[in-house]
Amino acid sequence: MRAPTSSKTLTLLGLLLATQASAHGLWTEERRGNIEVIYGHGAEDNAFKAQKISGAWAYDLAGKMVPVTVERLPDHARLQPLKPPAVLAVALDNGMWSQTADKKWINEGRSKVPGAIESTHTFKYSLAIYEPGAKLPKLDQVKFLILPEIDPLTVGPGQPLPVRVLLDGKPLAGVKLVGDYRSAPGTVSTQTDAEGRAQVLVRNEGLNVIAAQMEIPLKDDKDVATRGVFTSLTFLGEPHHE
Repeated sequence: MRAPTSSKTLTLLGLLLATQASAHGLWTEERRGNIEVIYGHGAEDNAFKAQKISGAWAYDLAGKMVPVTVERLPDHARLQPLKPPAVLAVALDNGMWSQTADKKWINEGRSKVPGAIESTHTFKYSLAIYEPGAKLPKLDQVKFLILPEIDPLTVGPGQPLPVRVLLDGKPLAGVKLVGDYRSAPGTVSTQTDAEGRAQVLVRNEGLNVIAAQMEIPLKDDKDVATRGVFTSLTFLGEPHHE
């Protein structure tokens, strides 16, 4: 499913708010020696169907792919790279959602929900950077991407990180960026310029989760009116010391 790319549509992208069906974000955290996939909104850490993880990709410092498996647990997913990665990306296909007249969301396309007033197909992506000096590979599989333009692990808390936001590989203007999604998911820090670039303040000494989300209008799709996308970029603000 591809998004329209006209200039009129791109202008609309920066103005449209995500629907309730797109509200949850995706990122990864290291917990008890494991890389866990987190699906939530701010401090929330919600259960989700691990089968919805549609892909995971790990890389070493040189940008060479590292095999990674997805452990699909009853209420979430865990990523298991063959060796510690320098870079890790994950994608989740949350499926089609339709809203009924009484404001309930159903995980189906509108063709199966009579009288649906809204409909969307949501996709969520996350990019994590673990090692300083990591070479970023091509990340074509991450359709909505916050790409750091310098090594985020060298910036430090309180300093600006230059990023570029890409949708389907193309820079996107007017994207609102949340600088601290875990602690303040409703607070927009900045938005991208005409070239898809922005400066985002690094907020935390620990885990930083920079995020963006939007709804993209679709034409001639019998099941959904929009494509909902969320993406995050995660990294530590300062090196971890024992």
